Amino acid sequence: MDPMIQTLARELGRAEEHVHNVVRLIDEGATIPFIARYRKELHGSMDDQLLRQLADRLQYLRSLEARKGEVKTAIENQGKLTGELAAAVDAAATLAEVEDLYRPYRQKRRTRATAAREKGLEPLAQLAFSFGPAADMERAALEYIDPEKGVETVQDALQGANDIIAELISDDADIRKELRSLYLRRAVLVSKAADKEPEDSVYRLYYDFKQPVSRVQGYQVLAVNRGERENILKVSVDLDPETAHIAVRRMAVPNRAAMDFVRAAADDAYDRLIQPSMEREIRNHLTDQANEGAIHMFALNLKPLLMQPPVKGKVTMGLDPGYRMGCKVAVVDPTGKVLDTAVVYPTHGARQKAECIDRLSAMIRKHGVEHIAIGNGTASRETEQMTVELIKQLGGNVSYMIVSEAGASVYSASKLAAEEFPQFDVNLRSAVSIARRLQDPLAELVKIDPKAIGVGQYQHDMPQARLGETLDGVVEDCVNAVGVDANTASPSLLQRVSGLTAATAKNLVKYREENGAFTTRKGLLKVPKLGPKAFEQCAGFLRVPESGSVLDNTGVHPESYGAAEKLLAACGHTLEDVRAGNISGLKEEAEAIGYDALSQTCGAGAPTLADIVKELSKPGRDPRDELPPPILRTDVMEAKDLKPGMELQGTVRNVIDFGVFVDIGVHQDGLVHISKLPRRVRHPSEMLSVGDVVTVWVAEVDEKKKRISLTMKKP
Repeated sequence: MDPMIQTLARELGRAEEHVHNVVRLIDEGATIPFIARYRKELHGSMDDQLLRQLADRLQYLRSLEARKGEVKTAIENQGKLTGELAAAVDAAATLAEVEDLYRPYRQKRRTRATAAREKGLEPLAQLAFSFGPAADMERAALEYIDPEKGVETVQDALQGANDIIAELISDDADIRKELRSLYLRRAVLVSKAADKEPEDSVYRLYYDFKQPVSRVQGYQVLAVNRGERENILKVSVDLDPETAHIAVRRMAVPNRAAMDFVRAAADDAYDRLIQPSMEREIRNHLTDQANEGAIHMFALNLKPLLMQPPVKGKVTMGLDPGYRMGCKVAVVDPTGKVLDTAVVYPTHGARQKAECIDRLSAMIRKHGVEHIAIGNGTASRETEQMTVELIKQLGGNVSYMIVSEAGASVYSASKLAAEEFPQFDVNLRSAVSIARRLQDPLAELVKIDPKAIGVGQYQHDMPQARLGETLDGVVEDCVNAVGVDANTASPSLLQRVSGLTAATAKNLVKYREENGAFTTRKGLLKVPKLGPKAFEQCAGFLRVPESGSVLDNTGVHPESYGAAEKLLAACGHTLEDVRAGNISGLKEEAEAIGYDALSQTCGAGAPTLADIVKELSKPGRDPRDELPPPILRTDVMEAKDLKPGMELQGTVRNVIDFGVFVDIGVHQDGLVHISKLPRRVRHPSEMLSVGDVVTVWVAEVDEKKKRISLTMKKP
């Protein structure tokens, strides 16, 4: 078996055969959602997250192998590649180890050691290594004095030899590996205020901060990095110099009786060459770790945000609050089609506020609005208060919800929004987006760059390509988990479907506009540029409700239609029973027969048959409907209304390393610190996700600093 496959299998704790199958499928162009959903027998039912982890690690290992080849070729071209060195490169487990081995052979800019070699002092350096402790280096150096080469004194010769030895030691791969390990175990990340008398700022916790590298948290690393960039903090990685000197001497000068000259050169190697390099490397290592953690957290928060339950089938009003430019209003029907728009000015005085309420009341009555979505940006609080007065004046039957505006302005000014709403200005497009976010969060949020949605920390500090790649994967997984109606979906939603690109998504929409709605899944093959391979990848995720075959409106892949019909027959049912919804006991019937036995009858694996049963039991099901519905409100509270011990219902808006932010309906979110969670966890994400509806109690309110502290431990 390929060593790379063995490595992946060992690291992931999976069978080599399953890993091999996944690698083959990826190389054949299969997408992660397709592999996760429709090839479970081949990979032992790994979930999409584990499959993406495998794909990421595979890419790293392949890059590592490619770099090993490049390094060996470069050294061989210098005529310096030995069998021992080649074996060491092949055995390297990380890119850092490969670069350490290549370091002595890499072309360097001119150094002090380079100059010393040009002066003919390398033999003196080699001599120093072989001399004992009683050797007279000054006498040996006399032979190397040569004014024509710039070596005018004994001290010049000794300094040159020192420079050569120091560079040799600093380039030693084993020494660097040992020091790297020492830094990770015993070094301390230190940050101090750049000014002697710093002003109060968000970085005040880091004005005198020390934390062992082994225990520092990712958010702390990102905070000090940003503070350093803004010239507010000075940051360093400190390791006791004597501890480092001892480690370098022990490895560079194995003979304890070696002369002081070489020991001094070893100390110089650390102080002048290794320490600055190692500090940069450790800072980069901590930053990379923090970035990966933050990106993972962003992805973890994004998924439940996208998968929030939709508020379907209701006429909805979207309010995009504002002061100077007024509050933009859009009313959309249950399908998201715009019915009406307006601009009102509830913050411009009592008269304008009353006019606003009258105007919105008329629009609500005219169109039968049942829900109001309010953006959480500027003037949101005033708009919410106006909305509560509006609902009371209407006599109820209307509820509202604060929705995140994150990314709405980005979408409103985008080319996509201009194509979708050419008749509206940028501000009104934002109101439409806010209304639709309540109706179907996923369908609306896919139109926005995931990085602009704002459910993480320090997203602008992340490696943008890596962040974008990860978040795109989350969006792809969510879209394919829900499924997409091929006859109503927008191009922005369709292009997230497994196997489809932006071009094929546009072709699909253009085809249905010109030829009418699709009536079968097979009809998708008529779309230009959507060939058999793309069809294989996308067909199971696209729904065709208008089809004569009920299977075309389920997550059953066309390749498994025959197996689905055989399964139904084995359980005493037909497709007509599925259409009529008369197979509520199908799961129990299939389990009574046994999936292993059904596999023999149906010609499909047990995991696939279990998925088929789930799909046939609820054709066209939406997995989001199984989640708790969002909290819709009819009244408003303010921070001053909150009292310690007060019990409230709230929605988790963000999960971060040190706690969770919860929307409790008072315009600003409250923080439940990790120490205030009902049980001890290493990270809040182990217990809570964005969108969770939770019970909290008020712990403390600081109106001046606009901070609300909450607890999930009942007082």
